[in-house]
Amino acid sequence: MSAEQDVLLVIDVQNDFCPGGALAVPDGDAILPVVNGLARRFAHVVLTQDWHPRGHLSFASSHPGRSVFDTIDAGYGQQILWPDHCVQATPGAALHPALDIPHAELIVRKGFRRMIDSYSAFFENDRRTPTGLGGYLRERGFRRIFLCGLATDFCVRFSAEDAKALGFEATILLDACRGIDSGGSLAAARESFRTRGIREEMAAAFA
Repeated sequence: MSAEQDVLLVIDVQNDFCPGGALAVPDGDAILPVVNGLARRFAHVVLTQDWHPRGHLSFASSHPGRSVFDTIDAGYGQQILWPDHCVQATPGAALHPALDIPHAELIVRKGFRRMIDSYSAFFENDRRTPTGLGGYLRERGFRRIFLCGLATDFCVRFSAEDAKALGFEATILLDACRGIDSGGSLAAARESFRTRGIREEMAAAFA
């Protein structure tokens, strides 16, 4: 088992991010056996769940004349427009039914503020509004965060960057993640991990 100061952070393994979903990550469901196996090696697991209200700022449908993957100035910076996804209390927002982590200790919902998107598990995209996860992990005494889930180049990336900035050790478990890879975003994420000292490992290391 992992150390008592370690926590596995499973990012957004939801129906809408898996094949057939509204914003499917290519091969996204292939990580499920790996993530489930990993979770059995961690005493402490936290899950995140994208949880948008209808008409969310980040939805292209909220901006007449705009298309999916366009960008807008959201006041807090550039915001990519996405298809409607992970709408609160819809099947697409549900955790994938094959996700089998009954001992998960916390589910963090993010992106529920209509006018701010949220990639990171720690902060909304304005980079100021916290989700509360950082304080929770500190109060529990965790020091090392291992990240997996969807998608490598967006929600996993921003979560890892914020974990590192908050003083935690952060490790990406690459084979337990999948990326969207839009406009070189996956390469940019890997470069960010390298320059920030975010480690990359394979889940097999925990077998």
